[in-house]
Amino acid sequence: MDTLALILSIVGSLNWGLVGIFQFDLVAWLFGGQDSVVSRIIYTLVGLAGLWCISLLFRKGQRVEGE
Repeated sequence: MDTLALILSIVGSLNWGLVGIFQFDLVAWLFGGQDSVVSRIIYTLVGLAGLWCISLLFRKGQRVEGE
């Protein structure tokens, strides 16, 4: 789950970088605009992944058996 959350957070940060530098929203471009259902699902998943990544700050240095 941590890896998936990190991947989605990276996707989101790259998208925001494109928006900030070039005013180009890659997710909206790929999936039919900001208001399309698929784009909104991706934005929601990226937001949830960012929230999950907050927990990584508090688990620093802890290892779980099997990882």
